[in-house]
Amino acid sequence: MTFLIADTFTAAFDRLQPKEQKAVKASVFDMQMDPTGNGLQMHRIDKSKDDNFWSLRVNRDLRLIVHKTAASLLLAYVDHHDKAYAWAERRRIEAHPRTGAIQIVEVRERVEEASPAPLFEAVSPEPAAAEPVQATPIFEALDEDALLSIGVPEDWLGDVRAATEESFFGLAERLPPEASEALLEYAATGRLPQPAPAASPEDPYAHPDSLRRIRPIADQEELEQALEFPWEKWGVFLHPSQRETVERTFSGPARIAGSAGTGKTVVALHRAVRLARQNPHARILLTSFSDPLAESLRKKLKVLAPETSALVRRITVASFQAAAEELHQLQYGVRPRIASEKLLRSLLDEAARAEDIKGFSARFLLSEWTNVIDAWGIDSAEDYATVQRMGRKSRLGPKQRERLWPIFASVRAELAERRYTTWPSVFTKLAERYGEKAEKPFGHIVLDEAQDLGPAELRFFAAIAPETDDALFFAGDLGQRIFQHPYSWKSLGIDVRGRSSTLKVCYRTTHQIRSAADRLLPETLRDVDGLEDERRGTVSVFSGPRPQVRLCDDIESEREAVVAFLESVSQAGVQPHEIGLIVRNTAMADRAKAAVEDAQLDGDPSITVMHLAKGLEFRAVAIMACDEDVLPLESRLADAADEAELDDIYETERRLLYVACTRARDHLIVTGVEPGSEFLSDLKEMTGDATP
Repeated sequence: MTFLIADTFTAAFDRLQPKEQKAVKASVFDMQMDPTGNGLQMHRIDKSKDDNFWSLRVNRDLRLIVHKTAASLLLAYVDHHDKAYAWAERRRIEAHPRTGAIQIVEVRERVEEASPAPLFEAVSPEPAAAEPVQATPIFEALDEDALLSIGVPEDWLGDVRAATEESFFGLAERLPPEASEALLEYAATGRLPQPAPAASPEDPYAHPDSLRRIRPIADQEELEQALEFPWEKWGVFLHPSQRETVERTFSGPARIAGSAGTGKTVVALHRAVRLARQNPHARILLTSFSDPLAESLRKKLKVLAPETSALVRRITVASFQAAAEELHQLQYGVRPRIASEKLLRSLLDEAARAEDIKGFSARFLLSEWTNVIDAWGIDSAEDYATVQRMGRKSRLGPKQRERLWPIFASVRAELAERRYTTWPSVFTKLAERYGEKAEKPFGHIVLDEAQDLGPAELRFFAAIAPETDDALFFAGDLGQRIFQHPYSWKSLGIDVRGRSSTLKVCYRTTHQIRSAADRLLPETLRDVDGLEDERRGTVSVFSGPRPQVRLCDDIESEREAVVAFLESVSQAGVQPHEIGLIVRNTAMADRAKAAVEDAQLDGDPSITVMHLAKGLEFRAVAIMACDEDVLPLESRLADAADEAELDDIYETERRLLYVACTRARDHLIVTGVEPGSEFLSDLKEMTGDATP
């Protein structure tokens, strides 16, 4: 008998108290040992429309809901007695008549209509009364055959055909995900996606749409993992587009892109595990931009493979710099001694004075060193004369470069004399060393947050990867690039054209939050090599409350607005550890701390700055201190070396706000003091909202 677990069960299990979860685990393990249920108190749920629903007693009040057939036993739900029975009475589990995928379907006649919240909230004048407008159904052009082909259950066809823009999001939450996502894509683009091939009648649970919500459980070890990490169900139940990328073999460097929350990290994790399983003697490097992000990957890896297994031991998880530091020590016997920015500024200033070079500001010299000399590993006047200074509007002719080179040569010599180096120099040095070696330290390299790879880092990872299939895999989002200037990957030998795809389904944030955040970025982002990240057509799989923008008269009134928000989400059941407060920099942190203290929550929410928010997720987020001189940060603007860098700073600051907004799953508020950040004004103009 096949033993399976549904995402509806893991979600319900996660909502139970720890003692209740322990009792449920004991019952589930007993059932896995004996799927027939002999010796367990099982009762058929008579009022259910599905004759295969059974209730299993956990204790006096808790009940497991299982779906039992001659061939399979599916853990479907768990809750207190009345709620568990009510859930089963309103649902059926069946193979869709057209697609063949197993679906968990709400019974139409037992569901009350639901109406969604509006998209975005701002304080606006009361509009003048207007005549009511008859809403137009948005799917009336789709016939029954088209709706069945995408997995709409037969008893919901009429509701879908009658749905309007206002009513659809309430309806979408009640449809199987493949149907709601296809309809959302149709509403956004006018195109209905191609359905997956029909399931085999012999094994409908093997259909890609079945696997996204129902997971076969092979043994007790795998069951323990599924119960240990229920909140991370999005990392276990894959969307078909994610599964296709995870399982595909690539003949060269490959990339997955997508908006925040579309599961790029999930794909990277699954791909690392798949490569480790497929190649039992290969070492895998799973890497990301920073140490906190790498630690997050390390924790999530436990969801997919036991911590003690040989698989995990062969997957090295490290940040870009930590991976380079380890290999540097292996090759040279010491860890690199990294020069600080303060030291670099001092050396550049001393060299400019010694060479009597005038007409170039200290800001320009540091920027030229960071973004050109050091980033590209320039170590000679000849190389500097020919390097493309991509994105730099302050053009330098041959004579200007000739004048400047002695400054940079002097800095390089002084760093070497003092036995200092820089991270780009470390990456460049290791790239040269491993480029000469036939034997590489890793068989496969999977890189998350790849949009923030610098040129030296990209060369390094290319050099330590073998020239085999699936050697390099990148996951990233151009919209979240906040640390690097744009440059050509192709010029460094990394060409992902033809091996690049974009995820379109957002799992982390509500439709309302994602739609609002997406307005901060262009609909299409294009890299230097011409590859496009098409953001149009991205859909969220669930709806929620309207995000809020609050521009306040002063810091005190901003604090009151955030306190009210924190208390409101707390009353809605959001726990303190599920709340994040995000500010632009540490100087603004006191405003967030004051709001937390006044809210008097039963626990401490997280307070962080925007640069460190990447990779974090919260049910509720408050982004504070979005003031006129804070976002974009005034000191960064003053430090710009040329027009191109100024433009890039503006783009980066906008992306920082995008990253911060998309950390929120269900609730979001963005606040500042009048007149507020210009980005909030842009958001207001794009949404058509009046100034709060």
